[in-house]
This record gives sequence, structure tokens and C-alpha cells, in this order.
Amino acid sequence: MSEPMTPMTNRTSPFADENDVAFFPSAEDGYEDGNALAGPLSELFAVDVVSAEGQCTGCGTTGPVAQLRVYGAGPGPGLVARCPVCGQVVLRVVRGNESAWLDLRGTVSLRFRVGTDQ
Repeated sequence: MSEPMTPMTNRTSPFADENDVAFFPSAEDGYEDGNALAGPLSELFAVDVVSAEGQCTGCGTTGPVAQLRVYGAGPGPGLVARCPVCGQVVLRVVRGNESAWLDLRGTVSLRFRVGTDQ
């Protein structure tokens, strides 16, 4: 018999555990490309984040943030960006009235080109 669920108290992050939701990508998914992250992430960073290269923790694919599949780009408070190869959640952004949260658990790293060599 499983233990009863207990509510989280003093929650500081709006992100659920990645194991809470199963995801099976299909051709009919209503996603946008990673460019949908440009506006929300420009509030947090002074550089163009969608041109940064990230690496997926799930399959190791490396590419620009602009190639991610972004879900939730409607009127809701958050966005979920998934790897276009394996469907792993790479990053999540949630915006509240006075705070924003950026979850990069699915990203090994982000590489930003800086200086005049862009």
C-alpha cells in the first residue's frame, strides 16, 4: 500500500518534479520553436539567449535555444522547452507578478558568444 500524499509547504519554486508528467512527443504537438523564449528570457538576461547553444541532459544533443520545442506560449504564466530530438524538458520559465523562475535542470550548459566575434 502506498503512503498518502502530503501537500508541499513553504514551496519556493513553481516547478513540479519532472517525473510527475510523462511526455510522448508526436507530429501533432502544438509547440513553437525556441524563439518563443526570446521575450520572456530577455527580462532575465542582457544577451540574446535564443542564440546561445545548449546541451540536452537526456540525449546530449547540442544546438541553439531557438531550435527547442516550446509549449505553453499562450496566455499562461509559464513556458516549457523540450529537446527536439528526445523530448526531454531542457528548460522552464515561469513569470509571476514580482518574480520569475528559470529551471535549467535539463541543460548541461548554455554557451553564449560574447564580444565582437559574434
